[in-house]
Amino acid sequence: MQIAENTAVSFHYTLTNDAGEVIDTSSGREPLAYLHGSGTIVPGLENAMAGRKPGERFEVKVEPSEGYGERHEGMIQAVPRSAFQGVDSIEVGMQFQARGPQGVMSVTVTEVSDDQVTVDGNHPLAGQNLNFAIEVVEVREASEEEIAHGHIHGPGGHQH
Repeated sequence: MQIAENTAVSFHYTLTNDAGEVIDTSSGREPLAYLHGSGTIVPGLENAMAGRKPGERFEVKVEPSEGYGERHEGMIQAVPRSAFQGVDSIEVGMQFQARGPQGVMSVTVTEVSDDQVTVDGNHPLAGQNLNFAIEVVEVREASEEEIAHGHIHGPGGHQH
């Protein structure tokens, strides 16, 4: 069976940056499972998965526009340290949830001073090419329940 809309897909992956450094991998873990067409993986990878079959191995470079988007300097802002009430120690690299114009978003601390904390609302991989090495493990028809829920159930998928 080929990967197509509303198929349940399991795959192993290694994600590297352009310098060849491993950012993430499923090596040593269960394969990643997703419902094809649900938008739960970056668009460039989902497009490259279409038509593939179990056992296929391939590599794909996903440009920022089809990955986590371009970096936007407007997503970086300095906020008063007092906005972090109840947090005793704030360090570069820490992540917090913040409420923005589009709702709740994750921000990463990029700079800390005595009275201000600079946070970046860009995804950590925004503006970067995503280099995937993929091995398709399994492709099957998704159940009606999985399609209705927008994700697959069972091993590697969502547990209810």
